[in-house]
Amino acid sequence: MKKNIVIFEAEGGSDKWIDGHRKDTMPILNAIKAKGWDCEVVYFRDEWKDVIFDYAKDKFDAYISRINPGNLPEGEKVYFETLERLSNAGLIGMSTPEVMMNFGAKDALVKLAKTELVPDDTFAYYDVKTFTETFPKSISFGERVLKQNRGSTGSGIWRVQVADDISYKPGDSLPLSTKLKCTEAVDNHVEYQTLGEFMKFCEQYIVGENGMIVDMRFMPRIKEGEIRILMVGDTPIFVVHKKPAEGADAFSATLFSGAKYTYDKPEDWAELIKMFNDSLPTISAKLGGFDVPLIWTADFMLDWDENKNDKYVLGEINCSCVGFTSHLDQGIQEIVADEVVRRVTEKAMADA
Repeated sequence: MKKNIVIFEAEGGSDKWIDGHRKDTMPILNAIKAKGWDCEVVYFRDEWKDVIFDYAKDKFDAYISRINPGNLPEGEKVYFETLERLSNAGLIGMSTPEVMMNFGAKDALVKLAKTELVPDDTFAYYDVKTFTETFPKSISFGERVLKQNRGSTGSGIWRVQVADDISYKPGDSLPLSTKLKCTEAVDNHVEYQTLGEFMKFCEQYIVGENGMIVDMRFMPRIKEGEIRILMVGDTPIFVVHKKPAEGADAFSATLFSGAKYTYDKPEDWAELIKMFNDSLPTISAKLGGFDVPLIWTADFMLDWDENKNDKYVLGEINCSCVGFTSHLDQGIQEIVADEVVRRVTEKAMADA
């Protein structure tokens, strides 16, 4: 065991501070060093992939990925390939591309649809043909939310409602001329399109590498707020209650859209935290059998069960590059460092 960790970052991007790093990167690095370990930051560029691999493969025990995929000019393909090479060379990934894809992709919801976390009428469309054949029937059951794969800040997340005064029953395949009211979560703006026009527009989310759309039931109680749990490994750190802006069409819980955030302790949401913690083995098993990510979030919405009691529905998992800059003064970076050291030490003991 080398007691040495590398943190990967991308150059530039809106998530950087005046020192060129994410605001939470150097606190993590310093917390790891405070435990008597070595740690350094390496910037990733596609053209440096082989140099970075040769530099890192024998020097470090593990890597921590702190790159927002949107900050890689050529996308994440080469970066993920390099991380996979390092994992195959023996480095512990926090997190590996497989974990980021299995937990962070929107179709994680589909894989969890037969659990208590996600409604069973949650679907994924991986090709245009299935989408155009199925969605006209899906929308007949009521308001739906369509989510592009691995989008962020509400981009490509649409609340879809039938706006026509036409006669139909659940299970009917609605005509392509049906007028829809479509609200995008990124800023709660509204567009009116026909069903045919909207499905044609959504093809952009399906074509290309890792393209797909998740189709799930709209949760009216989103107006009461989205509840985000920030996790370090399997430990809940804090809960963010994100209440959408006032307005009939507003359903987005992003700051950009005007949502209001309050930060609570896990014990303030004891019922939700217990349910989620009890579900972690199921989540891990359904999403590939991997350990949970190093730093990740799970977003929930309120619903009612058959007895009209509160019920929590999972809406999204994020793990590619979750930040916690608002809580650095509470020492979360030290919890991250403890988890990093624990994972490396346990792996070394298991291999001994």
